[in-house]
Amino acid sequence: MIRLSGLQLPLDHPAEAIPAAICARLGIAASDLLSHSLIRRGNDARRRSAIQLVYTFDIAATDEPAILTRFAGDKDVRPTPDTSYTFVTHAPEGGPALRPVVIGAGPCGLFAGLILAQMGFRPIILDRGKVVRERTKDTWGLWRRAELNPDSNVQFGEGGAGTFSDGKLYCRVKDPRFLGRKVLEEFVAAGAPDDILWEAHPHIGTFRLVTMVESMRRQIEALGGEYRWQTRVDDIALEPAGDGTQKLRGLHLQDGSFLEADHVVLAVGHSARPTFEMLHARGVHIEAKPFSIGVRIEHPQSWVDRARYGQCAGHPDLGAASYSLAHHCANGRTVYSFCMCPGGRVVAATSEEGRVVTNGMSQYSRAEFNANSGLVVGIDPARDYPDGPLAGIELQRRWESAAFVAGGASYFAPGQTVGDFMAGRPSTALGEVVPSYKPGVTPTDLSLCLPDYVVDAIREALPAFGRQISHYDHPDAVMTGVETRTSSPIRTTRGKDFQSLNVAGLYPAGEGAGYAGGILSAAIDGIKVAEAVALGMMR
Repeated sequence: MIRLSGLQLPLDHPAEAIPAAICARLGIAASDLLSHSLIRRGNDARRRSAIQLVYTFDIAATDEPAILTRFAGDKDVRPTPDTSYTFVTHAPEGGPALRPVVIGAGPCGLFAGLILAQMGFRPIILDRGKVVRERTKDTWGLWRRAELNPDSNVQFGEGGAGTFSDGKLYCRVKDPRFLGRKVLEEFVAAGAPDDILWEAHPHIGTFRLVTMVESMRRQIEALGGEYRWQTRVDDIALEPAGDGTQKLRGLHLQDGSFLEADHVVLAVGHSARPTFEMLHARGVHIEAKPFSIGVRIEHPQSWVDRARYGQCAGHPDLGAASYSLAHHCANGRTVYSFCMCPGGRVVAATSEEGRVVTNGMSQYSRAEFNANSGLVVGIDPARDYPDGPLAGIELQRRWESAAFVAGGASYFAPGQTVGDFMAGRPSTALGEVVPSYKPGVTPTDLSLCLPDYVVDAIREALPAFGRQISHYDHPDAVMTGVETRTSSPIRTTRGKDFQSLNVAGLYPAGEGAGYAGGILSAAIDGIKVAEAVALGMMR
């Protein structure tokens, strides 16, 4: 077959326009086109008066070798790649003496567990949180009643932080083996809508993610895997490996029990601070890594739709508009939009008492009134937290605690209008844009809970963004703080075999280990690490 990319057609084109456009692009007669299947659909909205849908198709045609020869060198006409997934090995009959263990049931841990189970290794999956339905109740407890459960919340429990998000399923990682396709196909098998297989920027939304992770859990269990909920790993047991490094021997669990294990996937997520502290205390190689901090900014979704799509705003083939922005500031900082959630809400995402953290979430419909996005500033260890591998965690805690105080010490978020923020005055009331954060927002001065260099950078960036998206810097746009959990502040370094640099048998993975950012990249990393574990267990 032939993969044809970059085929553009206008909005509202008739269905018969597609095969005609394919034939015209390839210079073939209609009778030579045997079939076509949709692989991807996006849009080009650079000209709002003439928005184009952009397609990729797999084509079956007569004399395909001649077509490929004629278009040799054309990057948009090439042989269809093989995107099927092949397992690297299978467990021996009876399985290994010790079962592999996965710590964390977020996207990375979920796919590490699934691949190991599909290869016959019967993994044990540990998570400090609860099954997703119970976890959802605890999460709503914070949102509705300002009651936090430190072990069951937006960050911890079945599905990980990605469950309470926009459910974006795209990333920029290189994927020559098409592992992302494996992830999407497993999601569809678990109940996700088919359109995630072909939308250029697929997403699922929280409610659908809940049912999907339940379905995937049942599959893992049917294949011999085992889940242990409300099971926090408090320590690891190591023994000398003979070459100056250490070898993993097992895990000390919160109930005082010991789980013998020599192949452990560490997929704990970016907020597992006690785990990071424990690993550092045990001498596991950890280093500080860059991340970003800032606020959530909200606008009516209709403003964003009009700014991006003009008179085509609201078209069903376009959906709720999104954006991606970046600005390089005079102080050397970069301000950028992060985790933009069209038609969504800002949510309380703290996992520690006495702290406020914001994040964004959307449902599959993306039909809520506001658009929201992180508006964050990049920071790095050398300049901003040079005092050791865990210094980034302390920086996060400092500003999350300040946000808790500024919000009224009740898990309300501190909020400020853009107009007041730009003028350097505290907000005493909010304007036209109603913030979506629950349990509530306290008008105040966001400079109380952000570093000065972050405040200065955002003030410089807002007018620049307003020139790109009309009304972005509108005085009534509202910001809530703080956004600190953009990515892990540490990296648990690993080698080419995916094992820790100095602890054999420990496989750092996903966002928490500093090797992913988002659902899809974390899931892909989970697959890679599961393969490494399986091959290691077969040696």
